[in-house]
Amino acid sequence: MNAPIYILGGSQSDFARNWAREGLSIYNLFEETLTKALEATGLCPDQIDVAHVGNFVGDLFTGQGLIGGFFAEAYPEMAGIPTSRHEAACASGSIAMLSAMRDIEAGHYDLACVLGLEYMRNVDGHTGADYLGAATWKGVEASHCDFPWPFMFNQIIDEYDARYGIDCDHLKTISKINFQNAQANPNAQTRHWTIPSECYSNDDQYNPVIEGRVRKMDCGQITDGAACVFLASEKAAKAYALQHKLRLEDIPMIKGWGHRSAPISLNSKLRLSARAPFLFPHVNQLMTDTLTRAGFSAVTELDGLETHDCFSITQYMAIDHIGLTPPGESWQAIEEGRISMDGDFPINPSGGLLGLGHPVGATGVRMLLDCAKQVTGQAGEMQIAGAKNMATFNLGGSTTTCVSFIVGVDQ
Repeated sequence: MNAPIYILGGSQSDFARNWAREGLSIYNLFEETLTKALEATGLCPDQIDVAHVGNFVGDLFTGQGLIGGFFAEAYPEMAGIPTSRHEAACASGSIAMLSAMRDIEAGHYDLACVLGLEYMRNVDGHTGADYLGAATWKGVEASHCDFPWPFMFNQIIDEYDARYGIDCDHLKTISKINFQNAQANPNAQTRHWTIPSECYSNDDQYNPVIEGRVRKMDCGQITDGAACVFLASEKAAKAYALQHKLRLEDIPMIKGWGHRSAPISLNSKLRLSARAPFLFPHVNQLMTDTLTRAGFSAVTELDGLETHDCFSITQYMAIDHIGLTPPGESWQAIEEGRISMDGDFPINPSGGLLGLGHPVGATGVRMLLDCAKQVTGQAGEMQIAGAKNMATFNLGGSTTTCVSFIVGVDQ
């Protein structure tokens, strides 16, 4: 890391809300989340130097582009500051975060706002699935299926099975853990759901097949939602700490980051890794990069992970690729209870994309905010005892764009 980047705080929306059903627009979602983030941090709009938006397909779901213009629409004090919108499918929010970091590291600005959002519950399921399929290689893959992403991630299950073997009961355990964790999250989309035990089985009535071996409870949610954070230079963080009677060392910071990409098609990725120990070598390298930049040698030196689980197989892949187990042996960490809240490496205490929800452009920002809360002891019933360093892993497409952060406080 070059210059230190501090996280002053932020806010996320209630992921259970259906904004279209309430008669509210994507602008309303943006404005309310920004307002609550300012209130949560005690910042004023005229203190913000630069602003970034993470959004995947607002143009398709709502017809709305140029979302960066919403900042000054919500607060005239923000008129004139530079704004940008960033798209990298499900990693859009994390890419917006990296861009804000670069602004600060370059010395151009001291205080950046990053807001990720998606508005998706205003269309039927098949239409939404088609819009989200924009992150596949259109016309080349997933062309003859009802639901592109369940189809694609079923191929990942098949590839795991071919290379290492896989027991889908382990995927059901991941789902069960994340849905249970979400019960403690006051912003989770599924927090009030009653989920019978049969939903974590092969019972086609309770847990129907979506594509191949991907069943309903293996799938992340279609979610309306937004998250907003404020990133600060050391100069701005010191001023903020003085104003709010905090110690600088108590403000969480981004200790390390990683960013790796791969070909857009899943088949190209799998061909490249045919002789490699990992299914997606660039994902493993991503975590190595992130740990190295943060000054850690192994992921087990951290206290937990907020990871991408758009499907249960995505989290299964993350477990071995981050180095928690050898390649192909993610099942070990699951069977040993390591990833549960009472395990030695809790994953997705928030409930993840399965339980909390997945408003695509917001997810990377939400992950970072949740990690900042964890390392400052502000995660409520989701708190990992004694957490000081947490990681995120956020991906877009079939791991086409991958971003990771390590968030921590000085010990």
